[in-house]
Formats: sequence, structure tokens, C-alpha cells
Amino acid sequence: MTTRTILLPDMAASARLGAALASLIRPGDAIWLTGSLGAGKTTLARAIIANLCGVEDVPSPTYTLVQSYEALEGFPVMHGDLYRVEDASELIELGLEEAVEDGAVIMEWPGLLDPRLMPDRLEITLDFDGSSGQEGARMARLTAHGGWEARLERIAV
Repeated sequence: MTTRTILLPDMAASARLGAALASLIRPGDAIWLTGSLGAGKTTLARAIIANLCGVEDVPSPTYTLVQSYEALEGFPVMHGDLYRVEDASELIELGLEEAVEDGAVIMEWPGLLDPRLMPDRLEITLDFDGSSGQEGARMARLTAHGGWEARLERIAV
């Protein structure tokens, strides 16, 4: 497990991080996004999907729980939001095991997920950054597991 912290001073920096991550995602990968409400999880997920899948309109899956896409390289991509899920038993119907075997998973609010299900994952915790003096700035703490450890240093924003 390797950790790196990146300052995101504005929305453009979040978009650049999303593009950088999209260029590194491959089948079997997962990205878990955590942080307080409004910290930028969906914004970052949208940037990743826009670059990975060439999709401009990326709705939040808060109410549908999951949205499915296809990467430009031809593998499936699942974008999920588990904020409203109260019990892990509700996750069985989502098909997460199959999704991560064949494609990539981008999951917001992944607290109920079993880490063993997705060993090649990048956990990103987004928080507001009051210390930089820049309004709207965020800190992204990236924690790499499995195959992401070798790629973590290649992420440039």
C-alpha cells in the first residue's frame, strides 16, 4: 500500500487528475472515491469517465446506484454510488464481481465493499483544503493497492 497526496486548487485540477487516472485504468481496476458531501467525488468520477469512455453527459448514479459505460479501449466501466445503500446484502444484485473481472469500477461511497473483491484499487479521499488559501481547493489522498502501486507515481496533475 502506497499513499500520495495531491492539492487540487480548482475544478480544472480535478479535471486534469481525472484525465490522468483515465489514461492508467485497465480491466480489473477499481477506483474508490470517499470524502464528505460536496468534496468532489462525482466531479472527479465524471472527469475520469469523460476521458476513459468519451462520454460528455455523465449523470450521478446516486438514485440508480450504477451507470454502465464502455471504455474507448473496449472494456466495460461501471460507475456506482453507494451513498443510499444501508446493508452490504443489497450489493449482490449490482454485479460488482463480474464488473471488476471484465472491466473497471469507479465507486463513490465504497464503505460497504469488501476490499478483497477489488485488490487492484486506488482509494481516493477528497477533502476541503482550508490551508492553501484558495477558495474551493481540495486535497486528494490517493492510496494505491495491488497493481495501482506501480502506477501511482505516474499520475501527473
